[in-house]
Amino acid sequence: MRKLTYLAVLEPASEGYGVFFPDLPGCISFGKDIEEAHQMGREALELHIYSMEKDEDLIPAPSKSLSKEDVECGIITAITVLPDLVKNEMENRRVKTNVTIPAWLKEAAESQHVNYSKLLEVALLDYLNVRREILR
Repeated sequence: MRKLTYLAVLEPASEGYGVFFPDLPGCISFGKDIEEAHQMGREALELHIYSMEKDEDLIPAPSKSLSKEDVECGIITAITVLPDLVKNEMENRRVKTNVTIPAWLKEAAESQHVNYSKLLEVALLDYLNVRREILR
């Protein structure tokens, strides 16, 4: 499984710590203390890399060290993420979607205690001829 480790800067602020990754412009976060800042930084890094890969952007190689100006403004910490695990989690998360069906059909389905989500998922897999294990 792929593992990426980027250096993050935790910058003290009046109400906590800002987090940024010099290698990944735009990947920022905030936490009320160092522990929360590290956790929120990891979540930001996971989602940032996931989005970049989804957009087919080039993922920059992690730096081994930071510039003097980055080091002067805060605490340097290494944050590690597992992009393949994040991708699997994101692609298999459950999302809501609205559908419209006739009222009589809804009543009939409810009288039979139909699980709409499961039925729609199975029907879509069949319709699209996709063979993927249904995660419950």
